[in-house]
Amino acid sequence: MNAPPNHEKRQRFVDIARTHEAIATLVVHPCDRSSIEAAIDAAKLKLIRPILVGPRPRIDAIAGQFDLDISPYECVDVPHSHAAAAKAVELIRQGQAEALMKGSLHTDELMAEVVSRSSGLCTTRRISHCFAINATEFDTPIVISDAAVNIAPTLEEKADIVRNAIDFAHALGVTNVRVAILSAIETVNSRIASTVDAAALSKMAERGQITGAIVDGPLALDDAINPEAARIKQFTSPVAGHANVLIVPNIEAGNMLVKSLTYLSHADGAGIVVGASVPIILTGRADPVVVRLASCAVAVLVATASRDKAH
Repeated sequence: MNAPPNHEKRQRFVDIARTHEAIATLVVHPCDRSSIEAAIDAAKLKLIRPILVGPRPRIDAIAGQFDLDISPYECVDVPHSHAAAAKAVELIRQGQAEALMKGSLHTDELMAEVVSRSSGLCTTRRISHCFAINATEFDTPIVISDAAVNIAPTLEEKADIVRNAIDFAHALGVTNVRVAILSAIETVNSRIASTVDAAALSKMAERGQITGAIVDGPLALDDAINPEAARIKQFTSPVAGHANVLIVPNIEAGNMLVKSLTYLSHADGAGIVVGASVPIILTGRADPVVVRLASCAVAVLVATASRDKAH
């Protein structure tokens, strides 16, 4: 039951990302062993060019304690974690890097600086989070959003979550993006608000307000990813049974879905925050180095796609 996952598919992200130029990445407050190791390992794989932002004496002490060589990397000395978050965002606004990577500070502390209206990294899009899940049953990654940032998004916020997820899927190389807006059922029911939102999002895509993918909903999870379930229910849809992007109704549903796939089905995953001016590598405290590396790789792909789109 506790067999280790197969990391082969996650390695694909790394292999593809290594064909691109390494991106300058601000590692915010890397004041524990795992965050320093992740930055060094990603640099050795030529995924990122890390710039460490935090209290230099503390970073040096931790690096020395665990025999980690940080001498090749620039370090911006600031007194504490809040200053590190603020300085990193400032450096992004100055064009000094193409990505942010969370170190050992709290997520809220970093994101507060990112979403600041006066000095943050917001764009016209709502910021959201995307997981790329590699499950053994599927040949291509499945994108799940939003399971980490938006708690109970409104219809307008969900529209941006969908747009961000479509761009994210394209950056991963998914050419035929099929988006399922998930709910508990596949019919519109006014007592289940997520079904109404799903129907509205589908119509928005039909009218060209959301582009770059086929969007359908509401869809139950089995209808979205299992062709046999859709056939038995006699449910006809260009997305049903073949979805590669899953939009969840709220953070609880998304969090449980991702963790169920990870811990019960041993699926591999990598995730980043999107919708800001740069990708944000926002891994969890319990994530192993391999997950952090895969997330760095995904950030490279997103940053490269954004750069190519801008030109």
